[in-house]
Amino acid sequence: MKFIKYWAGLCTMFFAISLSWAQGTDKPIHLVVPYAPGGPLDVTARVLADAVKTSLGTVIVDNKPGAGGNIGANAVAKAAPDGLTIGIAATATHAVNPWLYAQMPFNAATDFAPITQLVRVPNVLVMNAEVASRLKISTLADLIAYAKANPARLNYGSGGNGSAGHLAGELFKKQAGIFVVHIPYNGGNPAQMALLGGQVDYNIDNLATAAPNIRAGKLKALAVTTPTRSEVLPDVPPMADTLKGFAIDTWWGLVAPAATPRDVVARLNKAFVEALNLPETKARFAKLLAEPTPTTPQAFDALMKSERVKYQALVKATGARVD
Repeated sequence: MKFIKYWAGLCTMFFAISLSWAQGTDKPIHLVVPYAPGGPLDVTARVLADAVKTSLGTVIVDNKPGAGGNIGANAVAKAAPDGLTIGIAATATHAVNPWLYAQMPFNAATDFAPITQLVRVPNVLVMNAEVASRLKISTLADLIAYAKANPARLNYGSGGNGSAGHLAGELFKKQAGIFVVHIPYNGGNPAQMALLGGQVDYNIDNLATAAPNIRAGKLKALAVTTPTRSEVLPDVPPMADTLKGFAIDTWWGLVAPAATPRDVVARLNKAFVEALNLPETKARFAKLLAEPTPTTPQAFDALMKSERVKYQALVKATGARVD
């Protein structure tokens, strides 16, 4: 009897939530960004919060940084499933951290309801331009050939053990069959400065970060990590042209607490997909070198699942661990 009453109460609550969403609500939606203000995830969240205000009302961006994004993601996982708290799910929080951290405050596979992927940001393999010229490396195939002929003579930098650049670098080494020394730095900016200063030979970096120095001629772009060419660097081939099936990039999207009703998720999906398809949204994202990637909840769920499988193997291979 107690179970029946509990279930009836639960159904009543979900019906009330769905009805309020169908009729509209004057309560603001809180969009949790698990990183500090000013970064690309924060900027895209604020662009979209403004774009959906007509269809969803006020959306307040809440920055909850810390623990590699886990603090903010956990806040979403533990929030009431009423559609009024949603959050950014990123490559780190929902694909890398489950394998990198010894203890996780949430389950990335079961504690969230996917809404839509938002963007994809290509990564790019860049060499110090002077080093590339001196070693006569102008293509990815040249780099691989040199590394095979000169084991351990090359090195690459990253923002630290377990960082996106580190994992991408190890995937490249594995698929290319080369031995290159990894040099971790305390963050992406020091790693880029080391590359520009010639302390390391190449990095696999976020395109938005690397693009200014590529255009200035300080860095030579050999390949992008996405399966197809980037509109931003159309003359730079994908790594998959040389290493079949190679694909690793940065993505983020929207999630809600796991028990959020399906019709609420559908309404959120519709509003944000429409916002992502607006010409003005695409133009603003282009300045961040981010490609809008609106999807269904099911497609975003499938992406996160496949990415967790990929990064589980990568993190294990590197031995990276955060206790």
